[in-house]
Amino acid sequence: MAGFWFTEKQTENFSIKIKVNRTLHTEQTDFQLLEMAETAEWGNMLFLDGMVMTSEKDEFVYHEMVAHVPLFTHPNPKNVLVVGGGDGGVIREIMKHPQVMKATLVDIDGKVIEYSKKYLPTIASELENPRVDVQVGDGFMHIAKAENEYDVIMVDSTEPVGPAVNLFSKGFYAGISKALKEDGIFVAQSDNPWFTPDLIKQVQSDVKEIFPITRLYTANIPTYPSGLWCFTLGSKKYDPLEVEDARFHEIDTKYYTKELHKAAFVLPKFVKDLTGE
Repeated sequence: MAGFWFTEKQTENFSIKIKVNRTLHTEQTDFQLLEMAETAEWGNMLFLDGMVMTSEKDEFVYHEMVAHVPLFTHPNPKNVLVVGGGDGGVIREIMKHPQVMKATLVDIDGKVIEYSKKYLPTIASELENPRVDVQVGDGFMHIAKAENEYDVIMVDSTEPVGPAVNLFSKGFYAGISKALKEDGIFVAQSDNPWFTPDLIKQVQSDVKEIFPITRLYTANIPTYPSGLWCFTLGSKKYDPLEVEDARFHEIDTKYYTKELHKAAFVLPKFVKDLTGE
């Protein structure tokens, strides 16, 4: 794609257009259609199966909100797992927390990692960090084999299509609980409340059956469908709404703040209704 408007069809009746300056790379991998493009508005952008995954201009919102909410909620996160997230953005944010001794990234598609390093270097900047273990593999199976291993697990998946379908299942959340330590926390992107309310409602229901503390929070991500994005947090012990101010330390962010940490859990009525509370 080059010199034209790329259209992402977000529902049967709604789409967005993005002006593409030039194509950087196109490849049908073993798992999905991967496209890298230079766009006029958002800088370099990654598409998977025709859907926007991340862009240089707004990526910090998603990656900061996936990483910092659970890492500031947990008092001592030393061993962290990222499922998906081959672009490296969540890993970059995790590396801002010095108490994290090891961060493991497991992405099923090694091509995402390879071309993110090449075309999204500011996002993939910490993938070579010695505290990071990058593995190309099935995150679902990685979780299934782990037990009492991780302090925090972050699920940075695509929408529930293709290789990511299993990452939205109740069995996967149960596996996450087993893979976490007794005071572990997990967070997963949960799509948007305008177009996929039933998905959010189901995820909330499934996670509540497994984790005693289940919270939904939101962020504004303009290149994602509707711009309003949801994240589900499941915790065995620590409530993100009860984090003391002393727990927060200074880190370099563009979106996340200690004030926003709790404010993100204040939901519009129609979104709160999806939680069943």
